[in-house]
Amino acid sequence: MRPSFDEMHAQGAAVREHYTTYDRWLAAQPRETMKARRDEAEMIFRRVGITFAVYGDKDSGEGTERLIPFDLIPRIIPAAEWRQMEKGLAQRVTALNRFIHDIYHGQEILKAGLIPAEQILQNAQFRPEMMGVDVPGGLYSQIAGIDIVRAANADGSGSYYVLEDNLRVPSGVSYMLENRKMMMRLFPELFSEHRVAPVAHYPDLLLDTLRSVAPAGVNDPTVVVMTPGMYNSAYFEHAFLAQQMGVELVEGQDLFVKDNYVFMRTTRGPRRVDVIYRRLDDDFLDPQVFRKDSTLGCPGLVAAYKAGNVTLSNAIGTGIADDKSIYPYVPKMVEFYLGEKPILNNVPTYLCREKGDLQYVLDHLGELVVKEVHGAGGYGMLVGPAATKAEIAAFREHLLANPSNYIAQPTLSLSTCPTFVESGIAPRHIDLRPFVLSGTKSVQMVPGGLTRVALKEGSLVVNSSQGGGTKDTWVLED
Repeated sequence: MRPSFDEMHAQGAAVREHYTTYDRWLAAQPRETMKARRDEAEMIFRRVGITFAVYGDKDSGEGTERLIPFDLIPRIIPAAEWRQMEKGLAQRVTALNRFIHDIYHGQEILKAGLIPAEQILQNAQFRPEMMGVDVPGGLYSQIAGIDIVRAANADGSGSYYVLEDNLRVPSGVSYMLENRKMMMRLFPELFSEHRVAPVAHYPDLLLDTLRSVAPAGVNDPTVVVMTPGMYNSAYFEHAFLAQQMGVELVEGQDLFVKDNYVFMRTTRGPRRVDVIYRRLDDDFLDPQVFRKDSTLGCPGLVAAYKAGNVTLSNAIGTGIADDKSIYPYVPKMVEFYLGEKPILNNVPTYLCREKGDLQYVLDHLGELVVKEVHGAGGYGMLVGPAATKAEIAAFREHLLANPSNYIAQPTLSLSTCPTFVESGIAPRHIDLRPFVLSGTKSVQMVPGGLTRVALKEGSLVVNSSQGGGTKDTWVLED
């Protein structure tokens, strides 16, 4: 495995040009000052309630609520680099939306033989109920979170790769916004020295995007955020976004359906709902169609949806496009639907459902990262180089028992960024999740995203549920 690409330092420890002003500032900061700022940030985050829930964690002693650790040193991206990434993200999400529409309509990509039909039609994320259902603008994923990593090339340069597509209910944007507010509060002088592109207008863009996909004929749509409730791991984000957009936060019990229209209960009587930014999975949306034991959804919601009287963002069935077994085919989707070469590359991926790929993975388990196709949060995966012989042997049994449930990828050495840890400033591995908004008029995003950082030395797992933290992401303006 090659040495990691360092975001701040080039070969020979020279500071990269876009970090030079920040590096001079950082060198002048006493460690005690930085530690005091970190403690202040933690106190404020705790007071505001910026937490996430961890299920089944009995050993932490912190109950189920945790703060996501916040690192004081930003990840900085030059303007030209961001512009290229932005083009690649818009291209990719546009192709993914075309793919989902095709799968639930003509299935042309299956007829062309580019994806095996059984891999779609027998997929747990494929929703037959959506066949032939038209959605506004043909857009299924209005909010996408695309996970991007950078790996070192042989010449010492770095290349960006898409690691995962999150098109169902991507989370983390509230931390992007709160991290920026925190940095501006703690270090206002830095923002007078750097031309950092703003991200605070994300809630406005989100609301505009949601309003743009309202049902036909609705000129002043009522938008709500639908949450599974306060015990959900991302509940803070649900409440935060509703508040920032100035819309109601509702649970399934707050809604009802009458004559194929959705209404919410208010103190002034029923009010029609036109767009639901839902933050719960398909299975729990409507007990009349999906899980009959769900108390989180709203009976009749799917009928109102199919009648075109309410828009769900993101659409039912969107998960077919962020299934990890479908990910390897996204470059083909870009070419098939857009007639273009992909701007952002995939990580090479082995499909364990295929005999040859499975044998390769079994022979190289100690070198690969193996993931469940429906897994999330860093669970259900093997990082071969960091695993013990016993862990590899146990994972081999899981893999042999159900090979179609897994994919494998080379162990990329994710780029590193200087991070303020107990021992001082040290490199830690990072990724980036930009948030892409697809409305009927345009695909847009705020410059930046959520940078996640693996706080454990040497760890490549950045997920908050696995001990990861976050950083502010600065995209510099020209």
